[in-house]
Amino acid sequence: MDGKPGVSGTPSSPLPSSSPSPPERVSAELTHGSESPGKAVNLTIDDGPEPGWTVKVLDVLRKNGATATFCIIGSRAKEYPALVKKVVAAGHRLCDHSVDHNVAMDKRSESYQRQQVLDARKMIEDAAGAGVKVPYYRAPGGAFTPYSREVAASHGMRPLGWNVDTRDWQNPGTDKIVATVKRELHEGPTILFHDGGGNRGQTVAALEELLPWLKEQGYAFGYPTIR
Repeated sequence: MDGKPGVSGTPSSPLPSSSPSPPERVSAELTHGSESPGKAVNLTIDDGPEPGWTVKVLDVLRKNGATATFCIIGSRAKEYPALVKKVVAAGHRLCDHSVDHNVAMDKRSESYQRQQVLDARKMIEDAAGAGVKVPYYRAPGGAFTPYSREVAASHGMRPLGWNVDTRDWQNPGTDKIVATVKRELHEGPTILFHDGGGNRGQTVAALEELLPWLKEQGYAFGYPTIR
């Protein structure tokens, strides 16, 4: 459509849209692989941000030159936006982990699933600041459905799985968390840890032991594939 005549009587250029362009669609298949070529691990940190523990996890990552993907609960991002900004400022990626962390959301209606995915994305983006993207979606407790994966993918968020579940949220002991990673790492590169949901002292201690070990074994720290 031609622009409306300007002051000079000649057509003016159409005004640029003030609304952001929609995100590029990504695959709705669960991703487990790493973007990094060669030998790499993807550290993923779930259920934060959590005052105290998120900062401690960030500190261990910084000391070891490690990158991670933080799977953030939307309601907690809204409550603790400064912590989300710390995660972003440290160079890590963000992942949508739903609004309320309802591990039975796969049993709920499609409208509920959509609300949990998209409202959380907005809460996280609002907390993170202008221009920060959320390139992944991980369902709470792995409660994915084909519908929720499609909603996420159509809004530019790749559904994110895992290969190694440390079960650190159960506080099984630092030694057991470390042993689980070493035993199961051959399954694939994406490792699941937590910075929220309770006392995460064992997680922090396990990371302090594991990150130097991973580097000694020749692993780089990467991010999950998006497309």
